Amino acid sequence: MTDTEWAVVRPLLPVPGWMRGRGGQPEAYCHRAMLDAIRYLVDNGIKWRAMPADFPPWDRVYAFFRRWRDHALVKEFHDRLRARIREREGRDTEPTAGVIDSQSVKADAVVGLDSRGFDGGKLVNGRKRHVVVDTLGLLLGVMVTGADTGDRAAAQVLLGQVTDAHHRLELVWADGGYTGNLVEYCLATLALVLAIVRRSDDMRGFVVLP
Repeated sequence: MTDTEWAVVRPLLPVPGWMRGRGGQPEAYCHRAMLDAIRYLVDNGIKWRAMPADFPPWDRVYAFFRRWRDHALVKEFHDRLRARIREREGRDTEPTAGVIDSQSVKADAVVGLDSRGFDGGKLVNGRKRHVVVDTLGLLLGVMVTGADTGDRAAAQVLLGQVTDAHHRLELVWADGGYTGNLVEYCLATLALVLAIVRRSDDMRGFVVLP
């Protein structure tokens, strides 16, 4: 993490009541070192125990991450950063429009059969990540399922979670994989317009759609 990034992140670090006035010894490692270690792990896909010696001990980093995760601070931290970026871009902190899509990815051999599936359309045996982003591409919601889970079934759950968290969301764009009863369900149950953007039959390769 560069000095510039830290200057942006540090004021956003959540400090809830349960972290104040606990007494005892102060933390041995600064939050910046912990965040650098977590970013390195995510970026390089390593195991916790493979944490390089340049960072604090892996078990201390994991305990730090687990404490923040269990108190929903990772999500709060992410949401604060998203709001700050939207404000910097001249947007309201809460989005009114978004995009939903999914991607099937091959699962490693260590992934259990109970959490993977076969996507017949993409010919992928693994998992599928379902993602909702705002119009800047910033994450609003994510859900991971087996690759055999249909887009519409997953979207019904994920969009419900996203609209609960972002009450101003009114419009979500989606591709042709989300047609059918889901459009009516979103409007009637979630007060959300699901707009389907279709590709024409003569399109070839990657094309940016309006």
